[in-house]
Amino acid sequence: MHRVKTLPSYLMSRYKGWKETTFVENRDWFQRLAQEGQHPRAMAIACCDSRVAVTSVFGQQIGEIFVHRNIANLVPPYTPDGEHHGTAAAVEFAVKVLKVEHILVLGHSNCGGVRGCIEMCSGTAPELEQKESFIGRWLDVLRVGYERIGDIEDPALRQTALEKEGIQVSLENLLSYPFVAEAVDRDELSLHGLWAELADGDLEVFDGTVRRFVKS
Repeated sequence: MHRVKTLPSYLMSRYKGWKETTFVENRDWFQRLAQEGQHPRAMAIACCDSRVAVTSVFGQQIGEIFVHRNIANLVPPYTPDGEHHGTAAAVEFAVKVLKVEHILVLGHSNCGGVRGCIEMCSGTAPELEQKESFIGRWLDVLRVGYERIGDIEDPALRQTALEKEGIQVSLENLLSYPFVAEAVDRDELSLHGLWAELADGDLEVFDGTVRRFVKS
C-alpha cells in the first residue's frame, strides 16, 4: 500500500470549496440522505466518459438517480455463471433492492469505447482482440451492434449509428434478465434509451414502436 499516494492538491482544494459552499447550503438534504438512505426513482447506465454529466442533464439532486457507469454504457446479456459481473450486480440491486421505476441507458456522441469497437471489429486494433484485453472483451458485447451497421462506409455516420445501436443492444440485453423482464411485465419498471450530442446538448430518445431515435 506504500504506492498509494495522498489526494492531489487540486482535488483537495475543490473538495474544500464544495464543503464550504454546496454542502453547507444543502446540509439538511445530505443529513436526510444519510439517515433515511437512498430512494432513487430511476437508474442511469451511462458511459465512463468524463464529459457525460448524468445528473446535471436531468437537473437531479444527489440521491435521486442511481448511476452506474462503464465503457460505452453497455449492458451484457444475462450470464449467471458465478463470475464477477459489475453491471449485472448494479442492475440487480437497482431493481430488486431499490425498486427503481425506470432504467435509462444513456449513450453519447464521440464515444471512445464505440470507436474502439469499430476499430476492433474492422481489424485495425488487433491489440483489442487479445484475450488479455479487458477493454476488448468488454466491447465484445457490442459486436452484434457492429454487425448491424458494419456496411456504413462514412466513418462519422458509422460512429453515430453504432453509438445508437449500442443503446438498443443494452436495452435488449436488459430484458434477458428475468427480474427485469418480470418487473417490466408487471408495469413496475420501464426501460428508456437516450443518446446525447455532447457539442450542442441535444438529447434523442429511443422510440421502441418505430425503433429509431427522436429528438426531444
